[in-house]
Amino acid sequence: MTRHDRLALSLVAEPGDPRLPDLLAVHEPGRVLEAVRGGSPLPGFRMPEAWAERSHDLDRLVEICRSRATAARLRWICPGDRGWPDALGDLEHVEPLHGTSGAPLGLWLRGAADLAELGEQAVAIVGARACTTYGAECASDLAADLADGRWTVISGAAYGIDGCAHRGALAMGRATVAVLACGADIDYPRSHAGLLEHIAQDGLVISEQAPGQTPIKRRFLSRNRIIAALTQGTVVVEAAVRSGSLNTLNWADQLGRVTMAVPGPVTSQASGGAHAAVREGKAVLVTSGKDVLEELGGLGAEESAAASPSTEFDLLPPAARTTLDGLDWRASRSAADIAAAARISERDVRSALALLERQELATRSGAGWVLHRRADIG
Repeated sequence: MTRHDRLALSLVAEPGDPRLPDLLAVHEPGRVLEAVRGGSPLPGFRMPEAWAERSHDLDRLVEICRSRATAARLRWICPGDRGWPDALGDLEHVEPLHGTSGAPLGLWLRGAADLAELGEQAVAIVGARACTTYGAECASDLAADLADGRWTVISGAAYGIDGCAHRGALAMGRATVAVLACGADIDYPRSHAGLLEHIAQDGLVISEQAPGQTPIKRRFLSRNRIIAALTQGTVVVEAAVRSGSLNTLNWADQLGRVTMAVPGPVTSQASGGAHAAVREGKAVLVTSGKDVLEELGGLGAEESAAASPSTEFDLLPPAARTTLDGLDWRASRSAADIAAAARISERDVRSALALLERQELATRSGAGWVLHRRADIG
């Protein structure tokens, strides 16, 4: 009943509620639901009144949710299902941001594609809704270049940069993924109905919000963590100083993903936030798909047969090789300790550790990291 319990709990607690991760680290979803419905209380936890109120009519809410999903041809996936991206689990290991944290209980998907497969090589492209012509062209070209290199472009389907990124990928005949702040059955913004339908044909329209849920401000901030977690890196194209797309960049940074920004004219307020991110060391400046691939460690870049490395170690990006050299099987080491010993930045070490974990070369151990048992790669 775990899948059903997760679905039901997602209707009781607002997705991204920072109280959920600690609860689910100790209790199964079904046990939390039992307490919400008035069963035996959870030790040391005071049940939120809103959760209890929504639980009174939970069976009907689940029925309505499933009916909407069937009508819109949505499907529900959660941890343990085929197509569930393991990378979303990284959200369990970072601090809350703007009142949101934790991996989603599950996701609603519109489209037949496999989300885990699309996420194997994925880049987020986000930015301003009220973008300039320059920003629109940069986003489209960047997305087209990455899609041509067989990378999946992930964004939020909003006006401006998001929409241009999706269209750039679609123009190359590649699948793209739209992460919504409302139900996956709702076309938001309404004028993007055709774009979202096109995305769903070969790619996916996804959301952790239940079918029929409307978009509100906190849900945009909540969905940003999913965009960041699904990808190996995030690129910001045009963002003002207070742009919401910088929230996605912050999530990517916390998750140890590669963070990048496209520069704009120095006089452009539309790029003020992107420039600040570069100036403060929160993002690397990139100007093309080639730059993005280089920052991602060359993954997806073509190499000649004569230059092909002969070992798995040689295939790793330089920062990952250096980080791997700093790990040990017996002693757990923090990212800060590895960075100090190797004389590379802690941000590069965190990004490298995320890659090494996905390749089963490094493993979390308490507050630090150790070599994975299969890391004998010569």
